[in-house]
Amino acid sequence: MNKNASPFHHRILPGTVRQWHWISSAVCLAGMLLFALTGITLNHAADIEASPQTTTVEAELSEGMLTLLNKRDDGPLPLAVRRWLLQEYDIRTPDSGAEWDEVEVYLALPRPGGDAWLSIDRHSGELMYEDTGRGLVSYLNDLHKGRNTSTAWSWFIDLFSVLCIIFSLSGLWLLFRYSQQRPGTWPLVVLGVLIPVLIIILTLH
Repeated sequence: MNKNASPFHHRILPGTVRQWHWISSAVCLAGMLLFALTGITLNHAADIEASPQTTTVEAELSEGMLTLLNKRDDGPLPLAVRRWLLQEYDIRTPDSGAEWDEVEVYLALPRPGGDAWLSIDRHSGELMYEDTGRGLVSYLNDLHKGRNTSTAWSWFIDLFSVLCIIFSLSGLWLLFRYSQQRPGTWPLVVLGVLIPVLIIILTLH
């Protein structure tokens, strides 16, 4: 039984593993380049100069919108207020809850590569908005960390990580498969494991 299964196993399995290896590498290509590049920029974040740009908006709600606002004590901003902010000042606000108290409504608007906040005085209707952008490098770094990103991006990172594991394990299997033809395979694999381990042991406390 084993003798009959062995040729089939050796004929099909290598091709299957190679297929998983190249498919996972093709799908992960852009992600691996992004995460490798941002790994360098994160490691040298202190050496990369950033020029934050801040935009400030001061406005005042009309009596009608202020009345509409004060009918609430929790939840998101009223839809009419959100539409007015978008049309007049290109300020996009989420439908998630804001922070409400007797004096003001405060809405934090963090995003990759920047931060913003919005405050509305519940008595006067005075609105203050401030947006700070920290540039492209900061944006890519935040994507690497998954900071202030969407649920979809979080799912992408999980899927990307699984595909990287498949890519690595299938590559390891192919190394094992063809190691007899390449005598330097296992010394290089061992070296690749020892280098980070030794750095951790000898330099990190």
